[in-house]
Amino acid sequence: MTASGSSMSSGYCSQEDDSSEDFSFFTAKTSFFRRPRSGAGAKNVTKEEDEEEEKPKLSEEEIMTKIEEYNSKISENGMKLSPDGSYTGFIKVHLKLRRPVTVQAQSDSDPGGPGRTSFYLPNDAVKQLHISSTTTVSEVIQGLLNKFRVVDNVHKFALYQQTHCSGQDLLQKLLITEHPLYLRLVMGPNPENLSFVLKENETGEVEWDAFSVPELHNFLTILEKEESERVRQVRRRYVTYRERLLQALQDVQTKPD
Repeated sequence: MTASGSSMSSGYCSQEDDSSEDFSFFTAKTSFFRRPRSGAGAKNVTKEEDEEEEKPKLSEEEIMTKIEEYNSKISENGMKLSPDGSYTGFIKVHLKLRRPVTVQAQSDSDPGGPGRTSFYLPNDAVKQLHISSTTTVSEVIQGLLNKFRVVDNVHKFALYQQTHCSGQDLLQKLLITEHPLYLRLVMGPNPENLSFVLKENETGEVEWDAFSVPELHNFLTILEKEESERVRQVRRRYVTYRERLLQALQDVQTKPD
């Protein structure tokens, strides 16, 4: 049996899954497997797990029961148990990246040659992945980067599990060795109980040495454009405020005593 467990933080809400998952907003699918090995609320609260704890594992019978229970709550894209004890299924990942990414592109000057460019991915884009119970967090992140042709180092990103409780979205960073499909199975298909979020790997200071010179130039270009737009917005507000102030002064001066 090759199922791997994960501890659910005691701060997360415990709730029953009472609704089928809506797959209508999935934007794309991809699939990648590895052979089994033996042996939104008011604000975000983020918790990081720095050390892996001993985590309980489900037995083969419990896995089978969980899969049947999971599949009974959805109309499509259920989990499938394999003869070797592993299982496959779908997870969805929300992309919430604040910084631009570097992607592989075709060069305008050489249509057959590779090129690179940096841009922001759409805010809160959703990607559906077809994975195995043996697929790790690290492999999920790499699969997402490959799907978008992102060439940045996989270690620049982190996968979080998000739950909704008491008006808050609670985020917990997952270890790169954890298995997202197991978490999906244990928590059920309801996204309120669990959803996955890809974010930058916040480790304190930005490691600028990890970026290439072209990447850094692209970042500067993007930041300069954002700065120019911000300056224009401030100037427009100042001009509007000044015009209203002058009009108010004129109205006071022309008002009869």
